[in-house]
Amino acid sequence: MPKVTYNNKNAVFFPSLKKAVEDYFVAQQVKKTGNWRLYTKTAVLIGAAIALYLTLLFTTIPVWAGIVCSTVLGVVLAGIGFDVMHDACHGSYSSRKWVNELMSLTLNALGGNAFFWKQKHNIVHHTYTNVDGVDDDIARSPFIRMCNTQRWVPAHRYQHIYLPFLYMLASIFWVFVSDPMKYATQKVYTTPMPKMDRKEHVIFWVSKALYLVFYIAVPIVLVGWQAWLVGFLCMHAAMGFTLTIVFQLAHVVEETEFEFVDASDFKHIENEWAIHQIKTTANFSPRSWFITWFVGGLNFQIEHHLFPRISHVHYPALSKIVQAKCAEFGINYVSTPNIFAAVNSHFRFIKQLGQRPENPVAIQKRPLVEMA
Repeated sequence: MPKVTYNNKNAVFFPSLKKAVEDYFVAQQVKKTGNWRLYTKTAVLIGAAIALYLTLLFTTIPVWAGIVCSTVLGVVLAGIGFDVMHDACHGSYSSRKWVNELMSLTLNALGGNAFFWKQKHNIVHHTYTNVDGVDDDIARSPFIRMCNTQRWVPAHRYQHIYLPFLYMLASIFWVFVSDPMKYATQKVYTTPMPKMDRKEHVIFWVSKALYLVFYIAVPIVLVGWQAWLVGFLCMHAAMGFTLTIVFQLAHVVEETEFEFVDASDFKHIENEWAIHQIKTTANFSPRSWFITWFVGGLNFQIEHHLFPRISHVHYPALSKIVQAKCAEFGINYVSTPNIFAAVNSHFRFIKQLGQRPENPVAIQKRPLVEMA
C-alpha cells in the first residue's frame, strides 16, 4: 500500500492552536463532548425517523404523500448520520465510551457499518485527506474524476450533469456493494483494515439481516412491493444525495488542494499534518444556524478535521480561534459564505475536471515521489 508522511517534526502551528483551544475549554469550564443540545437533537431526529416509518407502514395516505414522507425520511436519516453517528464514531458524542459505541450503531440502523466507517473515515480519510491513491472519499472511478491526477475518460465531460444522480445512489451502493466488498477484502480502498473480532462479525451479519427485515421485508408485507419500491428508492435518493453533497462541499471544491501518491509509493508532504488538513478542507454556511444544526457542524469541516474528538456543538466557537491562528501563521482559511455558493463551487470544479486534459496519458505515467 502507499505510504504518506508529514513534516510534523517541525510543527509549530498545531501546538500553538491546540493550546489556544485547551485554554478555551478551561476558561469556559465545559466538556469537549456533546451536551444537552446534541442529546435533544438526537431525540428529535430519531423520533422523527420512527414517526415517519410508522406513518408509511400503518396509515393510509395518498401516493404523493407517501413519496413526500419517504423523501423526508431519507433526509432525516442523513441527519442522524451527520449529528448522532458521526460524533459517536469519533468518540465525541459522550465522555462515556459505551454511549459512543451504542450511538455509533445508528449507522448500522441506517444500513451501514460502524466498524468499516471508523476505518474508512476516522483513520484513512482524516489522516490522508484529499491524497489521491489513499483517501477512499476520492477513490479513483471511471464515473467521476475528483482531482487532476486521476485518469480522464470521455464520459467525464458530462460528469457535472449526471453526478447528482450518482449521488442519489450513494447510500444504496454503501449498503449493498461497498460494505460487502470491505467485508470480503478487509481493505478500505488501498489500506488493509485491522482484523475484525467475533463481535464485529456478529454485528455485521445481524445488522444487515435486520436491515433486510425492517427496510424491505416488513414494508413489502404491509404495503406491497410496488409501494415499497417507490418509497425505498425515494428514501435512498434523498439520503444518498444529502450525505454525499455535504461531504463533497467540504473537500471537492475549487479552493481545496490535493496530493497524489501511487501504489507502493512513498510520499512526504512538506506541511505538518494540521496545515495539510486546512489546505484540503473548506467550511461553508458558517452563519446559518439551521445548516449547522442539521449537518452536525460539518459545515465547520476545518475545525472537525483538526479536532475530530471534540463534539460538533463546539465548532462555531472554535472556528474563531482557528481563524485567528490561521491569520497569525499566514495560512489560508477557506470558508464559503453560503451553501449555494459552495454547491456552485463544487459543480464548477467537477465540470472543469471533466474537460479533456492536455496530456491524459501523462496522468497515468506520473513519476514516483521519493521520501524527502
